[in-house]
Amino acid sequence: MQKPNVLPLALLLALGLLAALLPALPTTIVTEGINAGDTAWMLCATALVLLMTPGLAFFYGGMVNSKNVISTMLQSFVAMGIISLLWVVVGFSLAFGSSLGGFLGDPRTFFMFRDVLDGKPWSLMPTVPLALFAFFQMKFAIITPALITGAIAERINFKSYIVFIVLFSLVVYAPLAHWTWHPDGFLFKMGVLDFAGGTVVHMSAGWAALASAIYLKPRKTYGTEQALPPANIPFVLLGTGLLWFGWFGFNAGSAGAANSLAVSAFATTNVAASAAGLAWILFDVARGKKLSAVGFCIGAVVGLVAITPASGFVTIPVSIFIGVIAGATSNFFAHMRSKSRLDDTLDVFPCHGIGGMVGLIMTGIFASKAVNAAAADGLAYGGTSLFLKHMLALVIVSAFAFCASFALLKLTDLITPLRVSEEDELMGLDVSQHEEQLLATN
Repeated sequence: MQKPNVLPLALLLALGLLAALLPALPTTIVTEGINAGDTAWMLCATALVLLMTPGLAFFYGGMVNSKNVISTMLQSFVAMGIISLLWVVVGFSLAFGSSLGGFLGDPRTFFMFRDVLDGKPWSLMPTVPLALFAFFQMKFAIITPALITGAIAERINFKSYIVFIVLFSLVVYAPLAHWTWHPDGFLFKMGVLDFAGGTVVHMSAGWAALASAIYLKPRKTYGTEQALPPANIPFVLLGTGLLWFGWFGFNAGSAGAANSLAVSAFATTNVAASAAGLAWILFDVARGKKLSAVGFCIGAVVGLVAITPASGFVTIPVSIFIGVIAGATSNFFAHMRSKSRLDDTLDVFPCHGIGGMVGLIMTGIFASKAVNAAAADGLAYGGTSLFLKHMLALVIVSAFAFCASFALLKLTDLITPLRVSEEDELMGLDVSQHEEQLLATN
């Protein structure tokens, strides 16, 4: 029995009271210009993106050992609750509110979702209600901190994890979303292209994962005979299927309408995942390893990551190339990581960090105005300027995401210890953190 702590409940009750006092009643709900077909598609896409987070829970949960399955999966599920509320209170404002110098949104703009129900549609998604755009973006904000958990699995204090994802969402994710997707954001105005979040979501999570793995140091059993095998490979397969399915909402939904661009993004997403999954396992074969279910699953997810920034800017054949390069590159970095003392438990940095960077670079090379008139031509079509802008963005985003995340880890550790005790770690987080246990089956 742990010591009672009423503070978290008091904070939630205070938020509930604030919500009752500030109900954000609409005055005149805007209907002019709203397209029913686009709205219906974006409702579906929003639900698909949310499904990715439970998919991630199964994907990660199946790869950790049996003592940590519940805790690892819960880290994804609890992000759905915490980030949803945070987004309503201030997150949406920080990401998409009135720009403060191109670096951050004014937190007062949509505080407690004020003017969201009756607000005019977002300028880059003009045919769907503003509230739908806000909730579509919420799902991106939810999955980003959840991605980080794969790097710190099996040793993170659950209470500290909650503190960290709140800080990460406010200090790292929201500014990056503003820089990249707000019309007044400085990366957007620079001309950097990120169709669905390769920079905002995957690079930020990947660099935060690397910072977390360095800060928390290796598990006690890392590299020893005490290390346990994955708990449930069918969970990994199920999680991959849910992620792949949900990713159609992630990428095709970023078109913002039910149109030919959404179809193109849908197609490139599927093809890149297929190519990367095959590239991963064939890279294994080339190194003398056997084909594995986990290998194909990881490779497919890497392909989904890499095509994310490019999905609405490149052709379908190019997506094959992107998938192959991403799958092989991430496999190589994962292999190199396994030979080091860096304990990135589930290879989040090699998969999401490297995959996101490959996607950003490939967008700078293969983006084409013939696919998307709002884009610029990449290096392959004479667009040297776009490529150089993407390389600059890669440096800026990488430095910011890593340094800010490392500082937030230190701050969180000062508030509440980030790492569980050695005894709790060896016992397993399911029991030590939650007093729950995955029952063995015969």
